[in-house]
Amino acid sequence: MRDRRWRALTEWPGSYLVVARSGPVLAVIGDLSGQHPVFYRRETAGTRWATSATALARLDGAPVDPVALAAHLALGQPDVLADRSLFRTVRRVPTGHLLEISPDGARTVRYESAAYEPADLREAAPIVRTVLAEAVEVRLDARPVSSDLAGLDSTTLACLAARRGPVTAVTFADQRLKDDDFAYATRTAAAVPGLSHHAAPGSPGTVYYAAVGDICGLPLTDAPNAYTVTATIKRAVLETVLHHQGPGVHFTGSAGDGLLSAPPVYIADLLRRRQHRRTWQHAQGHARLRNTSVRAVLAQHRPAARITLADEWRNTAAVLQDAPRPWVPQAQRPVAWTPLLATGDWMTADARHQLAAALTEAADRLTDAPTSIAAWTEGQDLARVGADVNGWRELALSEYGIELAAPYLDNEVRRACLTVPAEVRGAPGRFKALLSEAFTGTGVVPGFVLDRRTKGGFSGVSYAGLVEHAPVLRRLLGPSSRLGAMGLITEEPVDGMLTRAAAGLPLAKGALHLAVAAEVWLRQLEQPVAWWEEARHVAAA
Repeated sequence: MRDRRWRALTEWPGSYLVVARSGPVLAVIGDLSGQHPVFYRRETAGTRWATSATALARLDGAPVDPVALAAHLALGQPDVLADRSLFRTVRRVPTGHLLEISPDGARTVRYESAAYEPADLREAAPIVRTVLAEAVEVRLDARPVSSDLAGLDSTTLACLAARRGPVTAVTFADQRLKDDDFAYATRTAAAVPGLSHHAAPGSPGTVYYAAVGDICGLPLTDAPNAYTVTATIKRAVLETVLHHQGPGVHFTGSAGDGLLSAPPVYIADLLRRRQHRRTWQHAQGHARLRNTSVRAVLAQHRPAARITLADEWRNTAAVLQDAPRPWVPQAQRPVAWTPLLATGDWMTADARHQLAAALTEAADRLTDAPTSIAAWTEGQDLARVGADVNGWRELALSEYGIELAAPYLDNEVRRACLTVPAEVRGAPGRFKALLSEAFTGTGVVPGFVLDRRTKGGFSGVSYAGLVEHAPVLRRLLGPSSRLGAMGLITEEPVDGMLTRAAAGLPLAKGALHLAVAAEVWLRQLEQPVAWWEEARHVAAA
């Protein structure tokens, strides 16, 4: 490419890595949602890059960076520490950037805007329909096709795939879920030709944390992975697929929630822009959903409207310098650009101080800071989902020979959806208005699906797993914990959370989820793994 319009190489359907050359300059371009991340390390002889940070770290045994891992646990946003990976000496290319390697060295260059020019819902809807259809089509070949069939997002993908041929549609069905996913899936399969519907039945073993007792039985992923905790549930779905067809491509609606709706943090943006009437209308809607007052909703969002991202990081650093906070549900805390999770309060004082110093440095180095909390939050959430889907993909491919497809994470699907402002996608009066607008009247997705207002959840199997596997979790995060040795976890708060779970009380489930996944990952890194093989006399990752 002579004129180095690198972004043009990221606009095809699907999800992919691009390597391009323009004269002496080499560009390595990952995707926007972390399904194809790019890492690199500078050496005397030049620059090495890979899509795996672990592979680069294994070249010389580079250790885990405890501060970067602390940020992963306490903040959960990949770009907070910019180009810092989970391993010392290995750098990561931040979201929306590419790696440019030239005779002068390596640098990261932004190729994607931090926010998009806003588009009207009705104008964006046909574009969303087109790019989503293309994202499904590009993955269909001679292989068997299967799909999750649960919520609105996965159902849309299954219906799109069924236009081309038979689809094995699977719904995880467990009486502890107490949702209507299975009823909607059954009705959808009866209405859409080509969908063959099957239940992946629940069992005593299909609960959260059931797989963490056998670390060797889990695939090693490049970073701590959320699906470590839910592996037995995912295996039940994939085993159902294999029972009814051979290995092929399996569609998941992961990331659909983040694109087709929006978290109410956009209220802080409306406040910042002084759109008072619109702010009040949206606050009223969210107050009704949460059974609270409008003033409480506004009070929760007002602090974020009055602060920049850099200043919030400095404030969070100050909080980390103090004693840990008493636990309250995250939903009761003020909205923040980068919320400090409960995991940050489980660390030792030294670990908290080191993370505070890194946050302060990140704030001082921040350039081109985002001006929209909704755009920043959505970008970070999608990057986190993309990284987690990579772990699920590894499990599906290594154990079942099934290729996982997550079209909502594709560049063009993401761009088309995010051009619609968050306050439109997330308006409380209409559930997933963008998808409804895109497919109503097309005959692709049944109308009763598009009119659905309910959503499934996994609280039942989550609590069941916490209670049943509490002894395993106490051992995992106890005196021999690798996180504990790094100062990234202490026993007392973890024990307190497990005690709350046994009593059926609210607890920091997300924080515990993060901690368990990180502990499993650290222990897996201790196992001998071959990351490199010789291919035609060239070392390849």
